[in-house]
Amino acid sequence: MVKTSTISLSSISVRGVVQGVGFRPFVFQLAKRHNLRGWVRNTSEDVQIAVEGEAKNIEQFAKDLRGQAPPMSHIEGIEVARGTPKNYNGFEIRKSVTESGKYQLVSPDIATCPDCLKEIFDPKDRRYRYPFTNCTNCGPRFTIIKDIPYDRPNTTMGSFKMCPACRKEYDDPLIRRFHAQPNACPVCGPKLELVDAKGKIVVGDDVSKKTAELLKEGKIVAVKGLGGFLLACDATNEKTVNRLRQRKNRPAKPLAVMMSDIDEIRRHCELNKAEENLLKSPGSPIVLVKWKSESTITKAVAPGLKHLGVMLPYTPLHHLLLRDVWLPLVMTSGNLSEEPIAKDNDEALRRLGSIADHFLMHNRDIHARYDDSVMIVERDIPRFARRARGYAPYPIHLPYQSRQILGCGAEEKNTFCLTRDNYAFVSQHIGDMENLETLEHYVNTIGLYKKLFRIEPKIIAYDMHPEYLPTKYGKELAANSRLKLFPVQHHHAHIVSCMVDNGVKGSVIGVALDGTGYGTDGNIWGGEFMVADYKGFKRAAHLEYLPLAGGALAIKKPYRTAIGYLTALGIELDRNLPLFKEVNKGEIAIIKNQVEKGFNAPLTSSMGRLFDAAAALCGVRGVIEYEAQAAIELEMAADEAPDEKGVYPFSYEKQADVNIIKVADLLKAMIKDILNDTPQAVVAARFHNTIARMILETCQKIAKESGIKRAALSGGVFQNRLLLRKAVPLLESAGFEVYTHRQVPCNDGGISLGQVVIANFSEGE
Repeated sequence: MVKTSTISLSSISVRGVVQGVGFRPFVFQLAKRHNLRGWVRNTSEDVQIAVEGEAKNIEQFAKDLRGQAPPMSHIEGIEVARGTPKNYNGFEIRKSVTESGKYQLVSPDIATCPDCLKEIFDPKDRRYRYPFTNCTNCGPRFTIIKDIPYDRPNTTMGSFKMCPACRKEYDDPLIRRFHAQPNACPVCGPKLELVDAKGKIVVGDDVSKKTAELLKEGKIVAVKGLGGFLLACDATNEKTVNRLRQRKNRPAKPLAVMMSDIDEIRRHCELNKAEENLLKSPGSPIVLVKWKSESTITKAVAPGLKHLGVMLPYTPLHHLLLRDVWLPLVMTSGNLSEEPIAKDNDEALRRLGSIADHFLMHNRDIHARYDDSVMIVERDIPRFARRARGYAPYPIHLPYQSRQILGCGAEEKNTFCLTRDNYAFVSQHIGDMENLETLEHYVNTIGLYKKLFRIEPKIIAYDMHPEYLPTKYGKELAANSRLKLFPVQHHHAHIVSCMVDNGVKGSVIGVALDGTGYGTDGNIWGGEFMVADYKGFKRAAHLEYLPLAGGALAIKKPYRTAIGYLTALGIELDRNLPLFKEVNKGEIAIIKNQVEKGFNAPLTSSMGRLFDAAAALCGVRGVIEYEAQAAIELEMAADEAPDEKGVYPFSYEKQADVNIIKVADLLKAMIKDILNDTPQAVVAARFHNTIARMILETCQKIAKESGIKRAALSGGVFQNRLLLRKAVPLLESAGFEVYTHRQVPCNDGGISLGQVVIANFSEGE
């Protein structure tokens, strides 16, 4: 027996994602292994540990806490304090403690782990084919939690009383289901139910197998997942996919596809190692990968595109369904057009009854709506197009201590952001703020984050655009609670978001390229080059202002943008151009009149609109059916000419101290190529080359004037993989340090992060 005089005691606090991930049983076993006594418990803030024993054992224990932590944990910090030995008997796991005002990080929902998957398909296991199998290494987290600490009564599993077998697992610190809050089995846990569109139960011995039969017959089934309903159908059946599109009011926007395993994905798509690892990761996002021409998945899934959004099953129910159907399945958000995803059974029947033929639902409530995350891998870096399931609400680290602030976000691809300490809690993807249902989802989710992370914002940061719904919400909230308001320019928020994403302080050359953002002069910005830091910015260069003939109508009809630009620049409207095949003379006259008289033709410096004009000019896309369709298809066309080196001319004009980028020569040269029957792919490639060269030369001009050689690239235009692939090496070879997004999207899904940072370093109104 160790002498009392050699015994030490350490009190340890561990912060991070350390609850609901098997951390306490890990600590229990680690303490036993190192012959230590004491206890461990959850609090509203951390995991607290007291260990008593030989000093060398405690020292090794502390090292192993971080080095051998459970795979789903994420340790933010460990604090150790020495104390007086208490002469503990053994080691125990104590009851959780709730502390007022304290908070902890919350784990995202996690894909099914290999151990649980093995049980699901083992006929001898008591969880054989049970669709709600989980453990501390996998399963629902954020979508079921109502409050902290993360204990079963604070989740939507609170109403399910564990059977003796599950309770024994739950109470045993030596197995992986110790305090797994969603722990359940066929005896005591949630159950599946298959109903038709009117809610009538469909009888079947095995609900999953019956659902698979319906899918093989060409039916559309709404499947209740982790954060809401997904609409599923056979991805190889063109007729069924088109029927889903018609019912969902989604005529052309690409749909995601779920496949049973990585080998099946390889049969339909080309994968590199980074993409494969991302697909198989615990976050299990949708990943946009190159689509094989010989794939049997119908082109109606992603018309005109060369990349397919694919994902692996991430719940036991998905695994069962995919094994039973043995077909690639479309799995798209359960909503109509741009409404939020449906999460409750009654809500799904009401909202999706005209879309789905059947509903595969269950009786475990979803507390937080949660869309699938969407990612790409470019330059070997995983990048978000949409950040949600598997990643939110894990915070972004701030390189400073922040005040408590709410960033309201943008109108499209909305997220909000709440800050405290050195954390920025960027919400899951909320969506386009176009209707009251999405606004309600937005307000409810803000309430959840405030509750979970004990945040009461003192400042509200919002986009300068007066008509954005999040802006109106922020102003109304501030008026009712006397909070400080701070308006943030859209493109400044983009750049600061990218800076914080990379932990960068100081000043950078910010390149913010997107479709629409309200400028400080009241015009529509979107082709912006600035010198920026956390507090402010100076506009150093931008695309010249050109008119949008018809305003919002020009965004939906890129041919109007093209004709308006040519008219404003005095370029002849040659009727041999492909775009004039779909435009009548009367509309051309209206567009010219709008531009010449300045009627309903707001000025814009948008790079997104320049891409639209280019796509229309060379006959790629004159009318769009979803956001950025013209630019996306222009990128697809350019991919056909990978070795094309041509660049179109452009020029600069200095106005005051701002470089104005003039595009008349660019458009004239494009038109010359088009009229000379230059292949569309070559024209598209040369346009991309030109924009990459424009980014380089403009940054060089600003660097010469400012002495700054750091460039941050942000805005939705940088979702264009080809442009990113061309622009970044050009900048790097010219000696620039280049920052691109990794933790939040470069599109408007990252705006809220920039807003809170800028507001923190400003005084507010």
